[in-house]
Amino acid sequence: MEITFHGAVREVTGSMHLLTIGKDQILLDCGMFQGRRKDSFEKNRMMPVNAERITNVVLSHAHIDHSGRIPVLTSNQFNGRVLCTRATADASEYLLLDAAHIQESDAAYLNYKTLRSHMSQMKPSGGKNSNGADFKKIRKLLKKNQHQLDIDTIGRLMNEYRLDSVQPLYTTPLAEQALQTFDGYPYRHEVTAAKDVTCTFYDAGHILGSAISIIKARKNGRCITVCYTGDIGRFDKPIIKNPTTSFAEEDRSIDLMVMESTYGDREHEPVKDLKPALKKVLVETLERGGSILIPSFAFGRTQELLYTLHELYKDGEVPRVPIYVDSPLATKLTKVFGEHPEVYDKDTHETFLQQGINPFRLDQVHFVTSVEESMALNRNESPHIVISASGMCEAGRILHHLRFKIHNPKHTILIVGYMAEHTLGRKIQEQGTAYEASGRSGSPPIMKILNKEYPLKARVVKLGGFSAHADKHELVKFLKTSNLNIKRIALVHGEEEQSLAFEETLKSLGFPVFVPKPGDVATID
Repeated sequence: MEITFHGAVREVTGSMHLLTIGKDQILLDCGMFQGRRKDSFEKNRMMPVNAERITNVVLSHAHIDHSGRIPVLTSNQFNGRVLCTRATADASEYLLLDAAHIQESDAAYLNYKTLRSHMSQMKPSGGKNSNGADFKKIRKLLKKNQHQLDIDTIGRLMNEYRLDSVQPLYTTPLAEQALQTFDGYPYRHEVTAAKDVTCTFYDAGHILGSAISIIKARKNGRCITVCYTGDIGRFDKPIIKNPTTSFAEEDRSIDLMVMESTYGDREHEPVKDLKPALKKVLVETLERGGSILIPSFAFGRTQELLYTLHELYKDGEVPRVPIYVDSPLATKLTKVFGEHPEVYDKDTHETFLQQGINPFRLDQVHFVTSVEESMALNRNESPHIVISASGMCEAGRILHHLRFKIHNPKHTILIVGYMAEHTLGRKIQEQGTAYEASGRSGSPPIMKILNKEYPLKARVVKLGGFSAHADKHELVKFLKTSNLNIKRIALVHGEEEQSLAFEETLKSLGFPVFVPKPGDVATID
């Protein structure tokens, strides 16, 4: 048996590793690269595996950096199945369709800009010089209304003028086709992954449905076992259970563990401090008459925030101002959370379920659905809380909320998740916190949002404890407290400095460990 490390190797996104067992090939995740548009676009189109040869895919969880290229795989003559937990299958239905919509929208917008630019520079049929076509007339021609592009007209004119058009990575129909290949299974249930190969899922504690996959191959009278951790969650966080540390006896002997290292050299704030820290931010902002704007991932982080806010409201610890979830995707995924109480931890059952209370629903929560509602919320000057996508401030409705609030010092931008390099979220986090540390002296940082510049006068606060990834100490805790017997560890899913630092930590503790490079092949025997 051998494994080839294709994605999320010395970086965080694009998770993909290929297990080769005789004639069978099992793909561990099929994730999308996220980051700079041009780099990601090129990486995502270049599949390093032959789709026809893949027997099955083992999917650790539904996040797009782990699942987002499955429609690319299934549209290239993949004939296998996607094996995952039941909750992951349910969540993927919304996440992959949303990813397809984003691909289509991005391609349409880029084509619109190309066509608009070309038409504005066209000369009239008489051949005389012109200052270009009337910009307003062009926009009216290419849009159905103020907010919606006329895709058919744009496509027809792109062909007519022989302009190179951008194609989406995949379309909604291709995402729907991919979802037909998903098979969801319960935790601790052995399933067939290939001939003489089985897979058993254990709870990874990262997000709803996330799994540690134990893959066993029986060849020539012996068993070779790979443990793929996917993303490992934190211990003692609300809603879902802790990462599994007690494995069935037949699954304990691990020849190779492929382990995440996202925060291999960082420490999070203690889980017990999360609620008091959030309370402090809310009280201080509301006393200023301001609102709290929270860029948040739609899956996992939004639901955890709702849970914690529900506890604060339930106990009367903060003023009960309206809470707006302005993300159609987050609204749908919150419904998925409500459909899987079997994976909730003991505290959630005792605090909410046993009292007949939905932890994600309270009178002050409003799920914003339409664009018109979202636009009206932008102009709402009374104190409130907005939880909106995207989590890294790269797209979506969060950008419009930032435009209306970023310049006012009475408001707070609350950072609760990982912000990748080169994203607007990372710039707001780094420059905003630096401005706060300086005592807000001098000119405020300038942020560019939707091609316009805004002074970053709003308060910026980061609460790292909401991360869904285990930090350095929790990763070590997982290894030390589990009943697994591990022969070797390969560290993936971490920026290079994080993976290499964690490698040194594990070596000092006596673990045999290495950090592969993209394309490296390791033999497992």
